[in-house]
Amino acid sequence: MERDTKRNGALNLFALLLAGVAGYFVARYANSLAGQVGMVFIGVGVLVAAVSWFQMRLEDRERLEKLEFEELTKGKGGSTLFESKDAEAFPAQRSREQFERFFVPVFTVLLLLLQSTAAWFFYQHLGKADLKTDVTQATVALSLFAVLALILFILGKFSATMARMGEFRLLRPGAAYVLLGAYLCFAVTLGIVGVAAGFPKADFYLAKGLCVVLGLVAAETLISLVLEIYRPRIKGKVGRPLYESRLVGLLGQPEGLITTADQALDYQFGFKVSDTWFYRFFEKALGWLLLLQAAILLLSTCLVVIDAGEQGLLERFGKPVANRTILEPGAHLKFPWPIDRVYRYRTEQIQSFIVGSTPDPNKEKERVVLWTVAHTKEENFLVASREQGYGDSTNRLGGKRTPPVSLIVVSIPVQYQITNLMAWAYNNEDADALLQGVASREVVRFLAGADMSDLMSVGRQQASVTLLERIQEKADERKLGAKVISVGLQDLHPPVKVAPDYEKVIGALQTKQARILAAKADDIKTNALAEALSVAMVNGSEAERVSHVLRAQSQAALFQNQVPAFQAAPTVYAQRSFLQTFTRATTGARKYVVLTTNTQDVLTFDLQEKIRQDLFDLNVPAPKK
Repeated sequence: MERDTKRNGALNLFALLLAGVAGYFVARYANSLAGQVGMVFIGVGVLVAAVSWFQMRLEDRERLEKLEFEELTKGKGGSTLFESKDAEAFPAQRSREQFERFFVPVFTVLLLLLQSTAAWFFYQHLGKADLKTDVTQATVALSLFAVLALILFILGKFSATMARMGEFRLLRPGAAYVLLGAYLCFAVTLGIVGVAAGFPKADFYLAKGLCVVLGLVAAETLISLVLEIYRPRIKGKVGRPLYESRLVGLLGQPEGLITTADQALDYQFGFKVSDTWFYRFFEKALGWLLLLQAAILLLSTCLVVIDAGEQGLLERFGKPVANRTILEPGAHLKFPWPIDRVYRYRTEQIQSFIVGSTPDPNKEKERVVLWTVAHTKEENFLVASREQGYGDSTNRLGGKRTPPVSLIVVSIPVQYQITNLMAWAYNNEDADALLQGVASREVVRFLAGADMSDLMSVGRQQASVTLLERIQEKADERKLGAKVISVGLQDLHPPVKVAPDYEKVIGALQTKQARILAAKADDIKTNALAEALSVAMVNGSEAERVSHVLRAQSQAALFQNQVPAFQAAPTVYAQRSFLQTFTRATTGARKYVVLTTNTQDVLTFDLQEKIRQDLFDLNVPAPKK
């Protein structure tokens, strides 16, 4: 029986290796993502089956060694040499113990690294935006995976039965991976069938689910490694292999759930619940209950609810149903799936797509967007230019000429609405992709004939209107049944690599224009100041002339009036003129008035400044006339 066990372990290893190699190449050939991820499980199973088969050989050698030792000790020629229990007398046992002590933990750690790395790599690979999810050569892949599932299932069931009946613990890990490989091949087959039935993302979602399962298996391996450190070692008790996965065994043998449930119920209630008639009836009727649930689930597909803002297309065996092809919002009855199928479309919602560069989601929250910093995955477009480059004359010397084109980066959002659902769904195979292609072509054609300077400045609004009209015209020619609502030209800028030089040119032009305007302002200011100065000088000269004339006239009039006054009273006139002259001459001098005239006193004046001058200054009232 042990020899058959080793042979069965080798057969499991060979079957997993063959299925893994064949399945991987077919999955790559058919571009089945779920098949590629599933082959990772089978690859891990190959390593586990190889290690378990080698460990079975070590235990078989140890068993033969003990039998030989027992035969030798029973003979009459037995000696103390053969009665020794030291490790040197049992090399096979020592090899097996060293294998389990050193190699098995290291192998389990490597298994953990392989599982976690594969789960992370494939999950990141499935998250790429440019990932192709179309399954090609579906018939070939479907046939091969179905054959692999059948072979692995038969072999796995046989190995699992042998491991359970004979208590061969080292046969369980390989048998579990063989059964899991069978179920994985069957699941990949269902995914390919789903793609062929009109669900293009079925294989993709299945691949993501398998990545999650692979991550859970890696987590279980990590927990097993941690628990192995604290597991109590009882002499004579053989534990489960460290690399054996309980989760893989459960996925490979889901019927074990029933046994586990039986044991749990018996333990919870304290008696054999699994032996009661109700439990036995439930266990026998479980298949019919599952069929009833499937029937109820199938009947639930007879009712379809179209949400507000949507319209549905009802098809029966892939063809529109007469008189009720378009379903309005509300509840509707139909035949169960897959006889009738309903496709929903958001006919009232404004949908959009972007022509040109796709915005980077990681930089959408940035408040400041600069031309010199990449904020999109740039895609360059050719745009015309009326102005020749500054190096045009230099290029002519070498026999070349600068082409009148430039490069520009655009990110143009196009918004549209479905107006005719029948035309949108049936006139073209993929109306959304066709509309995007039409918009991209019209944008390229328009930019090839537009001027960059005009497009970047005053002509942007008119360019948006022109592009909208052209896209709508081409969409109507192909009977897309869509209305183009707006075409945005806000995000137009030179490529990041040339943006600094472009800004330098624009800055130089702006500086030139600023200097021209400053010169004009200085010209206006200088001329205005000159005119104002000339007017001021003319007015000042005129005022001085008038002042001189009036002064001369007043002096002449004064002289004419002084002559009659002198002739009338010469003495009085002379005395008055003297006093007036004396008053003007002594206006700022201090004056002392001596009122006593009939005494012989001697007056002494101390003219030094000792007190304030305002004490001596007296306000003498003017004589009354």
